[in-house]
Amino acid sequence: MATEIAVSPPPSPPPSPQPAPLPLRIWRHHALVKVRKAVVVVFVVANVTFFLGRAMPGDPIDVMAGRLTQGGMSMEEARAVAMNSLAYDPDAPLYQQWWDFLVGLVTLDMGTTITRPGQSVMDAIGAYLPWTLFSIGVGTVIAIVLGLALGMVMAYRRNRFLDHVLSVVASVLGAVPNYLIAMALVFGGGMYLGWFNPIDLRGTISPGVRPGLTPEFVGDALYHAALPILTYVLAIIGTWMLIMKASTTEVLSEDYVTVARARGLRDHRIAASYVGRNAVLPLVAQIAISFGTLVGGAIFVEQVLVYKGVGGLLLDAVNYRDYALLQGLLIIITSCVVVANLAADLLYSRLDPRIRT
Repeated sequence: MATEIAVSPPPSPPPSPQPAPLPLRIWRHHALVKVRKAVVVVFVVANVTFFLGRAMPGDPIDVMAGRLTQGGMSMEEARAVAMNSLAYDPDAPLYQQWWDFLVGLVTLDMGTTITRPGQSVMDAIGAYLPWTLFSIGVGTVIAIVLGLALGMVMAYRRNRFLDHVLSVVASVLGAVPNYLIAMALVFGGGMYLGWFNPIDLRGTISPGVRPGLTPEFVGDALYHAALPILTYVLAIIGTWMLIMKASTTEVLSEDYVTVARARGLRDHRIAASYVGRNAVLPLVAQIAISFGTLVGGAIFVEQVLVYKGVGGLLLDAVNYRDYALLQGLLIIITSCVVVANLAADLLYSRLDPRIRT
């Protein structure tokens, strides 16, 4: 009699995971996660700035009163004049000042400056920030374009005389701080060699020149921004030369470059279509970040060159304890760096989708 064998049914496939709700998918989206982190960073830095500014010795009343006493005024009279001149209440509780600051931060209202009663912080920054962005933007674009081009030349001529010379120049320029380069331009090119008059280049625009999209205004603005632009070019071009040389050298050893040469393609086409494009791709993030970080580094350059950008405004805010203006400036500088990093992250995730996971 045949033995019956029980056959177990095949296992049922595991249930397919249910997709997350739409609001949760939006909340977990790569771009939104990066934006949330950027907002948190700016918020934390803003609060740290609030308390660090008030941790400095002396408040706006004490600083102004101390300056007035140097002219022979008594301390009582000086404090009375300072309290009537400044938009600051020294008796206001710290927690109340902090709450007003948070409310203004959320509503994008930085308040009014302390040392310039009646003028808002955004108006004060708006009068100086465009000049800093203009000089930094022009200088950075020139430095990156020249640095990438010279870096490719160094890679194609590696271990030759031109490569050695350019490598030494790039290493020296990359090691010197930007404010020392600015001082060298003023004392060396201006006072010692007499190529230009540093006093004529002070400020951002000559008296009597009216702002507008006219050749006179644009030419005068470029004239006064020549030294800051040249300083930024010399300060960062060396770094880009060395970075591009290393990236190009790595690309030149790839198989697709060898295949392109074997196919008989011309060198200029290989350099433009194969080498240059693939060598620049890993540098996209660094290019975006460099624009943001230079805004903070412009403070010392503008002080040395007497260029009326946010550098001098920030120094005045520190010296006169203008808390509102100091907070606004540091938040703007921090936001430039954070936004640059955010743009680099989003652009990189677009170029390489694997980063999103």
